[in-house]
Amino acid sequence: MKKMLVVFTEKCLGCRSCELACAVEHSGSGDLIKALEEDPLPQYRVRVETAAGLTIPLQCRHCEDAPCVAVCPTRALEKPDPDSPVILKEELCIGCKWCILVCPFGVIKIRRDGKGIIKCDFCQRRMEEGKQPACVEACPTGALTFVEIEKIGKQKRKEFLVTLARSENQAKKVSRDEPANSGESG
Repeated sequence: MKKMLVVFTEKCLGCRSCELACAVEHSGSGDLIKALEEDPLPQYRVRVETAAGLTIPLQCRHCEDAPCVAVCPTRALEKPDPDSPVILKEELCIGCKWCILVCPFGVIKIRRDGKGIIKCDFCQRRMEEGKQPACVEACPTGALTFVEIEKIGKQKRKEFLVTLARSENQAKKVSRDEPANSGESG
């Protein structure tokens, strides 16, 4: 994919705004108040989890070589091309749950009515309109971002160079200070 969802765990408050926005986006009405009256209630496809002091929103990672796509006997899950997310064709899903068993992130879940599965689709309708996924747009702290993969690499290189420059500057300072301290006895 050309874009991916990136989570900055240090920014996540665990407020669950992403879950709410996701459920509303995938509701029949697309409206928060009306969604509360829908039957069945809409389900979110992103889930905020906490473990070992870390709070993180988890959702489908849309794997390049997605095991859920490979194991699906009806081809209800597909990845049409390398730049697309893993898509669920609900009408083909027989609810065998094999995808749930093979998902390395544990983010595919059973629908409330028990008839098949649900998973993140990166809010395909929103993406077609040039918008961000609902969870990203709703995040009040920017913990969730939807960025181009090339930008991630560029940012990582920049962070590495800044860290390297700081380390070198610190090493130079220590080496300048050593002769002044070498005559001292402890």
